[in-house]
Amino acid sequence: MKRVAVRLGQLGLTLVVTWFILTRVGVDLAALREVNRAEWTPDPWIFAASCIVLLCGYLFSAGLWGRIVRDLGGPTIPLWTAMRLFMVANLGRYVPGKVWQIAGLALLAKRHGVSAGVATGAAVLGQGVALMGAALLGVATLFGPNEIWRRFGLVGLVGGLLAASGIIAIVAVPTLFQRVMNAWYRVTRTDAPETPLDGGPLALKWFTLYLLNWGIYATAFWLLYLSLGDWRTFLEIGPAFAAAYVVGYLAVFAPAGAGIREGFLVLLLQPSMSAEAALVVALAARVWTTTVEVVPAAFFAATLSDNIADARSSNTGTSVS
Repeated sequence: MKRVAVRLGQLGLTLVVTWFILTRVGVDLAALREVNRAEWTPDPWIFAASCIVLLCGYLFSAGLWGRIVRDLGGPTIPLWTAMRLFMVANLGRYVPGKVWQIAGLALLAKRHGVSAGVATGAAVLGQGVALMGAALLGVATLFGPNEIWRRFGLVGLVGGLLAASGIIAIVAVPTLFQRVMNAWYRVTRTDAPETPLDGGPLALKWFTLYLLNWGIYATAFWLLYLSLGDWRTFLEIGPAFAAAYVVGYLAVFAPAGAGIREGFLVLLLQPSMSAEAALVVALAARVWTTTVEVVPAAFFAATLSDNIADARSSNTGTSVS
């Protein structure tokens, strides 16, 4: 009963916060019902391209996790194996709490010779650096060719520059990076790996790769938007996706940032389109990201199940003989 009450509380808080954001940006639900669905039918070729680019972003992120495992002293994980483990564990993000994805990854990686500490440390470290990359890309919303910067004026511009400078400084300064990562491990309630990834050239390398990773995600979202028949520049659309993800991730009470991410995305897209159109794009993005993530993960989960079953059969046969 306590667990059910907690889940209902998280759901209620998510709905309240989402409703507050949407009402603040002026979404008219009556006008939303009058939206012509035919105008929002995606171009099949551009939509397919957006799905392919998004999937490449997921797989690129999986490969980065495998490389961090090696940098932390773990074994070399083949790229295909890293993709399977990472994509299946990613399903845990849809459970409130933000820890199930990490726990699942540690459990699956253990079966491939990766210690729980290294697997968990690599996942948490990768998430931390990825959030910094997404935040840096998200800051670009203040400088894009739209009216967002006008809303915040000089304060917003200076704040954006300070935020970007702070993120780069965290990664570049070894002692600062280590302190931030230690704090991040405490927030996520995980133990730091025995071989920490020091700040400096190696941290800058991972930060650059994760920034590239988020560039792929933002490009995929931009293509999704273009498939709906409108035209805006990348800076008007792409960085908003990264910024909304960061806010949704920090809302730990919402599974996969559901509702919170969409509300904030509507806020950031509103200078480029009406609030109702921005909400349609945000809802389409949620279905799009979930589908492109879940369908391959289900395939990978099936292959993992077959491998585990084969391994058990082999072990049973060996013990009998």
